[in-house]
Amino acid sequence: MSTYPSIFNDVIGPVMRGPSSSHCAASLRIARICRDLMDEQIKDILITFDPKGSLATTHKSQGSDMGLFGGFLGWEAYDERLQDSEKHLAASGINYSIKIDHLAEKHPNTYQISLTNGKETRELVAISTGGGMIEVINIDGNKVSIAGDYFETLIYCTEATSIINYLEATVVFDEINFHHGDHSFIEIKSQNRIPENICNEIKQMPTVTFIKAINPVLPIMARKNIKVPFISCHEMMEYNKGKNKALWELAVDYESIRGNISPASVMEKMKEIIQIMRNAIDTGLKGTKYKDRILGSQSPHYKESFEANQLIGGDVINKTIMYVSAIMEVKSSMGVIVAAPTAGSCGGLPGVVFGTADCINNNEDAIIKAMLSAGLIGVFIAAHATFAAEVGGCMAETGSGGGMAAAALVEMNGGSLEQSIAAASLALQNSLGIICDPIGNRVEAPCLGRNVMAATNAISCANMALSNYEHLIPLDEVIETMKAVGDQIHHTLRCTNLGGLSITNAAKKIEALLEENPPVFYKSC
Repeated sequence: MSTYPSIFNDVIGPVMRGPSSSHCAASLRIARICRDLMDEQIKDILITFDPKGSLATTHKSQGSDMGLFGGFLGWEAYDERLQDSEKHLAASGINYSIKIDHLAEKHPNTYQISLTNGKETRELVAISTGGGMIEVINIDGNKVSIAGDYFETLIYCTEATSIINYLEATVVFDEINFHHGDHSFIEIKSQNRIPENICNEIKQMPTVTFIKAINPVLPIMARKNIKVPFISCHEMMEYNKGKNKALWELAVDYESIRGNISPASVMEKMKEIIQIMRNAIDTGLKGTKYKDRILGSQSPHYKESFEANQLIGGDVINKTIMYVSAIMEVKSSMGVIVAAPTAGSCGGLPGVVFGTADCINNNEDAIIKAMLSAGLIGVFIAAHATFAAEVGGCMAETGSGGGMAAAALVEMNGGSLEQSIAAASLALQNSLGIICDPIGNRVEAPCLGRNVMAATNAISCANMALSNYEHLIPLDEVIETMKAVGDQIHHTLRCTNLGGLSITNAAKKIEALLEENPPVFYKSC
């Protein structure tokens, strides 16, 4: 897993369908790697989850199964067939079973997957680290670290020296490792696939049994000796001395250096992302439907009340709430959204940025710059804390989104770099300790309310910062505190469906109704 997060890998993305990026997008990426490991030939799958982890109780209802099945079939995270992926998996002749058993790896989002096809058997252990990001940590008993940001070639062999010598003389690579065990293999990390003629030469070597080509699953590649201009707020401020750059400009500097792409490409990628976000808002406000759902389509009613001047508060607040709701409803109806920074918190940041922009007549360019500013704050969080609710509670998801949004709003309103940082610090301070306790084991409620809270918190903190309120605690120290607080939140309050609102009588009644086939749910007093 890269030490240096990417805005487009780790923070603003992936583009996806499904209720949870930690579950849906991450599991799909893990399964894509499994598919490549088996040369796209899978017959039987055994998936194991730890009883004390998050996935044992949420794998079906929060979309891990759906994502896995889509990934085993080679789909993208935004494929329109995802909601029916189990049927497509069965039609393809692939059998699966799920077991709950104690695992050696204790990360709450651990996947242990055994794969067979009649000719070979492989086992892979991977973790979802938040926001759709993953790390494969073990293949066939060998410790590895595969994040999906390289072309990975695995050469299974009984002797490595001569093969490595051949590789070093014939291919361009970033890293070569030999993993020695019962199923030894050489791992090559590279920017491009190893040429077919080279692979054919290697296959002829007497000590080689298999060659596996694993494709990247992330949009921004890693590379050898990767460097970034800064990786904390303090380092950013030092870097900016004498440059006087705005937060969005610093974000462009960071991402272009991190990803080895041009500043123009950074701007263009963010432009593509905000267009998807805008489409999600427009789609949600037209009304959405989905059978496996708690809340239904509420944003169109909010729109009616807003346009009839029936609501308390100003245009920015109300348009923000309306947009946040619309995006969350698209997510809950299997529409296409951008995890920002996660699917469970996909409404807060874009809802408030677009809501504010539409009220103060900001153009697309201003939205791009605001979202880049938010992305850089997210880089600091990803590097030093987490976006995974299974690790840090809802503080890690909606809390992070609110901190990112606060900085974005200051940027949109012409505030200074220092004011943007202050706004982020204030918003994150206000979010410490928020638990993750989804009702009915679905990522809808209280998730919607917490996205709205994050967005309105962002507005308040942006205004406080623009008025030069003291934030007192430096942003870096607040992020360090987020990590420490997340570690102290009890596991039953970190997206396990085992505590908080999740275990109320009303929530369990809703959950039972949703588990009926077809799902049946009604609102009760």
